[in-house]
Amino acid sequence: MRVKLLPHYKVEDWEQWEGRWELIEGIPYAMSPLPTPKHQLVPTNICRYLSEELEECENCICLISIDWQVSEDTVLEPDNLIVCSEDLDRDLLSQKRLYFPPTVIFEVLSPSTKEKDTIAKFEIYEREGVKYYVIVDPEEEKVQLYELEGDIYNLKGEFVKEGVLNFDLGYCRAKLDISKLWR
Repeated sequence: MRVKLLPHYKVEDWEQWEGRWELIEGIPYAMSPLPTPKHQLVPTNICRYLSEELEECENCICLISIDWQVSEDTVLEPDNLIVCSEDLDRDLLSQKRLYFPPTVIFEVLSPSTKEKDTIAKFEIYEREGVKYYVIVDPEEEKVQLYELEGDIYNLKGEFVKEGVLNFDLGYCRAKLDISKLWR
């Protein structure tokens, strides 16, 4: 019997590829075609409302979809994230990608990414110390909020259509009214 070996890619390989890809522990994942308008509305609203919340904080910023290099064989592209740092310019704004864990990550589910977002990425975010992981299902208008306690995520709330998410970001606090995400 023959053993079939799969290639194991690294960031250097990923940097050469055309299009948008995530690299998870050496395995490439093509990013889905651009999402539907309803799916795009949600991350836009997340960033809009959280940016308003963070306006007075010099150490935290909300972003839409940037590359986070987790390791030499893992690069992820969360849908939304909050990055907190005493020196955002040095640690993020002058870099080509993020090199340390964000404080909050939002993944907006689609049928083609649901398994990757709820299993593979969940485990990586937990292992890498992302304080809050928020899984958003735009079809069901449902949000799950996980908070890292020790080294394990605990489900802090599950909301359908409405509710308020509260984040203690260390430098500041932010909240998000999820009823605003769907409009």
